[in-house]
Amino acid sequence: MTSGDQNYPLFETQALYQPLAAKVRPQSLDDYIGQTHILGPGKPLREAIEGGQLHSMILWGPPGVGKTSLASLISKLCNAHFITLSAVLAGVKDIRQAIEQAKQQQLGQRQTLLFIDEVHRFNKAQQDAFLPFVEDGTVIFIGATTENPSFELNNALLSRTRVYKLRALDDANIKQMIQHALAHIEHEHGRIHLADSELERLALAADGDGRRALNLLELAIELAPGNDNEKNIDATIVDEVLDGIVRRFDKGGDLFYEQISALHKAVRGSSPDAALYWFCRMIDGGCDPLYIARRVVRMASEDIGNADPRALELALNAWSVQERLGSPEGELAIAQAIVYLSCAAKSNAVYQAYNSAMADVRKQPSHDVPMHLRNAPTALMKELGYGGQYRYAHDEAGGYAGGECYFPEPLKHTRYYYPVDRGMEKKIAEKLQYLRDLDQSSEKQRYKP
Repeated sequence: MTSGDQNYPLFETQALYQPLAAKVRPQSLDDYIGQTHILGPGKPLREAIEGGQLHSMILWGPPGVGKTSLASLISKLCNAHFITLSAVLAGVKDIRQAIEQAKQQQLGQRQTLLFIDEVHRFNKAQQDAFLPFVEDGTVIFIGATTENPSFELNNALLSRTRVYKLRALDDANIKQMIQHALAHIEHEHGRIHLADSELERLALAADGDGRRALNLLELAIELAPGNDNEKNIDATIVDEVLDGIVRRFDKGGDLFYEQISALHKAVRGSSPDAALYWFCRMIDGGCDPLYIARRVVRMASEDIGNADPRALELALNAWSVQERLGSPEGELAIAQAIVYLSCAAKSNAVYQAYNSAMADVRKQPSHDVPMHLRNAPTALMKELGYGGQYRYAHDEAGGYAGGECYFPEPLKHTRYYYPVDRGMEKKIAEKLQYLRDLDQSSEKQRYKP
């Protein structure tokens, strides 16, 4: 049998393997799925690409939303020489080689697009290495990052680029991407049967990541039974593919801090249901429960404070349960604390008081401790006046030394703590007002002619 007569299996692995996600990259802006907020008709970036007016940019967004595909598409539509580097593997030497290629292309009057994936992994020296060539137009630079450029990139580089924020793909985008891939496969090979219910499950499991969606689809195709011309992806196959899938959660990255911020704000906003949702999102994504427990303790002090002192105790108990018992008992205790904190009376009076006091300490001179507040453990110190005229509160009427000042003299009458009119702090405010009234009465008596 000659090679021309051979019948190759439908999904036989090629000698040079290319992932499905790479095979179905968009070939035009109309094929590009998602990011309509920057690539929709009439949007400046789309008009710049269609007009061949390239500029250096940073594509910032979560994994699998089309950063690499967009850079590749831009180079193709603008007929630019495309050089791609990964900041994980590349160094200054690779950057220099890329610049030399770009200079050669300039001789032929052709622009070069230098795409650097995960550019946030470049250190300052590496970023500085290609900065002059971005400045003089030797290369059009496109950097892709999952991290906030404000924190990860040099100001000099940011000032020479425009940042575009790419969004996670929604379920409709993911389904469209899967259907596009199926159409491509059917055109090249054979028919794939995928019910709407299983398409829905794959889209949900992708969790906004297009690359993940296509990888799941590719694995499902490989596992699916069928002949050389037709395959069927049923619920059993999808079950197997989705086994052990972990949702999108970038520990230490932007998504991590966005979710803990959402949890904290839900607690502060007295929304136990939303707080539980974000807590479960983080746990489901693999976040360390002890980290969340520590943050819940912070919430108890910052947002509830003395309006309900039991909140801090409950938060600490939840932390202890997680340390002692682990999962799942610990997570349930943390959830209990989160719900309690969400429903508790709120006050940031202690938080505000602490910040105000710290601000005064940092900006003012180091005032001496007043003599009457100093301890006098020796006879010499007593002779020097240490502790003199100190009024022992327990010996005073009501256990309170009215009019006594515990501040350095320049800060006399300073107030930091302003209890709110909620929860336990309402009673605290009443007591403090009563004590201030005693102070005023004592001062009037002291200076009475």
